[in-house]
Amino acid sequence: MAKRIEVKDLDIYYDKFLAVQGVSMTIQPRSVTALIGPSGCGKSTFLRTLNRMHELVPSARVEGQVFMDDQDLYAPDVDPVRVRTQIGMVFQKANPFPTMSIYDNVAAGLKLNNKRVRRAEMDEIVERSLRSANLWTEVKDRLTKPGSGLSGGQQQRLCIARAIAVQPDVLLMDEPCSALDPISTQAIEDLMLELKENYTIVIVTHNMQQAARVSDTTGFFNLKGVGEPGELVEIDETTTIFSTPQNKATEDYISGRFG
Repeated sequence: MAKRIEVKDLDIYYDKFLAVQGVSMTIQPRSVTALIGPSGCGKSTFLRTLNRMHELVPSARVEGQVFMDDQDLYAPDVDPVRVRTQIGMVFQKANPFPTMSIYDNVAAGLKLNNKRVRRAEMDEIVERSLRSANLWTEVKDRLTKPGSGLSGGQQQRLCIARAIAVQPDVLLMDEPCSALDPISTQAIEDLMLELKENYTIVIVTHNMQQAARVSDTTGFFNLKGVGEPGELVEIDETTTIFSTPQNKATEDYISGRFG
């Protein structure tokens, strides 16, 4: 299920503005890769190119290549909607569908992809997804209640359950804990460590300690200056990035000298 992502010489544009330049990296399967760096350096923009959500913005485009195993995700014959099924995404702000029940929130992805599933099978998928998101025991007796009635941390885990219900190969998380309290944050971090047994996970985080705790690999993005494109400064094993980074800018950012 989990797959490797290979990014080669990726340039990301908004119309004529080059937002992120020259990114090349390998994202290993069954691991957590954290992307760190100051605000505005293109981390979230880059994350959205991995499942082709970037091009949902008018005039947005990319140059370069993104492969999932041997599949070129930007090949002319590749359906972007199919890519977004294979590479799920969890956003900074938990966004359960407010008018839907907990059950229907989890089932939503399958229905949006026009998958015809018998009720008994759907019950199994919903339970399996909620169990995988460590939410089942908390909500099993109120599956018909609105998802919006859950706490912030529970809502974020519901969104994770919704993302994995369609059985993607990769899971992207854009600052998934930034709006959560410490207890909910720990629950999400514990969940990431469990999920990486079956998924390739990429997270954007401003929390240095979180990157150090949960990731196997860390990539540092930065800007050379205002109006300049963001770039990947270096990427390495997390223990190396936090102990002996190769680039002075990485060391300065991690030690809190800027950002």
